[in-house]
Amino acid sequence: MRILYGVQGTGNGHITRARLLCAALKQRGIKLDVLMSGRVGALPEVPEFGDYRAVKGISFYHHGGKIDRWETLKNLSLKQFRKDVTGLDLSAYDLLINDFEPVSAWAAKQQGLKSLSISHQAAFLYDVPCKQMSYWNQLLIRYFAPCEYNLGVHWCDNQQPIIPPLVEPLSNISNHGKILVYLPFESLAQIKLLLRRFSTYQFVCFHPDISHVGEDENIQFQPIARQTFLSHLSACAGVFCNAGFELPSEAMAAGKKLLVKPLIGQFEQQSNAYTLQSLNLAQVTDSLDPYQLDAWLQQEQAEPVHYPNVAAILAEYIQSGEWLELSSMASAMWRQVSYPASSQQMMTNIIQDKTASENTLSKIKVWG
Repeated sequence: MRILYGVQGTGNGHITRARLLCAALKQRGIKLDVLMSGRVGALPEVPEFGDYRAVKGISFYHHGGKIDRWETLKNLSLKQFRKDVTGLDLSAYDLLINDFEPVSAWAAKQQGLKSLSISHQAAFLYDVPCKQMSYWNQLLIRYFAPCEYNLGVHWCDNQQPIIPPLVEPLSNISNHGKILVYLPFESLAQIKLLLRRFSTYQFVCFHPDISHVGEDENIQFQPIARQTFLSHLSACAGVFCNAGFELPSEAMAAGKKLLVKPLIGQFEQQSNAYTLQSLNLAQVTDSLDPYQLDAWLQQEQAEPVHYPNVAAILAEYIQSGEWLELSSMASAMWRQVSYPASSQQMMTNIIQDKTASENTLSKIKVWG
């Protein structure tokens, strides 16, 4: 079996998820090539990807904590996109695995290659909680990177073909009292102003604009480096981050309390924040608000969430060909997930209320 893995390069969550699954597939002797598109800036070194191919694709630009639609449209080249799609020869592959990557998805559609989407975005093709799901966003989710089969990744299955997060286990989990801050879509200057107000707390801040290690009053600055980041994540007291998917999943698995700020204008992050908050898994702030940060800092440590080795289970199903039974595969994984008691009760309520409401979280009171 030979697989092409298409990875969306905008944001590190897609790369993290694909890195874990690529490693698991290669451990089973599956031949694998990786194509990445949509990356803005330098291409990352990802040993699990090998000598991967990079194309322009479609990138999403951000500014000041918001989606920058004008910059996104200005850098959109449909001519180059069509060229990349038509120039991608898939005749050597048996399967495309896709994480919201449009070039390989459309090429597979045109050439008749079997394709499987394994992504957080694929979860929104099913009946899951959504915020700001406009008609445009519905079209985006359905047609940006269309695949024949869709396996969503989310924190709650809602009795749909959705699997738990792919999370890398952390070693030596402890609590040194510092707060890990990762807000890559926010202004570093604004982050500094906010954190300096809390002089009795120590923060470790990772940000794309930080080029070298440094300190300023109660803030330690770190350039983005995966292993250093994981080391601080395993030892921190809590995580303050945007409302993406992979980092909140990693924080919950490590038992870290969580404060998320969704990216304005990004329905996925708005929906993520809504779900986390509604399930008592995190608190949410819509801005760099000192009062909400202060309330969260005074909270006690969270209980950890236990996830199975989803990447290894997926790789086994894919190798055997049994992955086509999406719902039964997902159910087998969820039986191995353990949430804190309060969150588990919320999920039970969601399932019970599912037949009575189109919005599965509409009856749950949201904090804030």
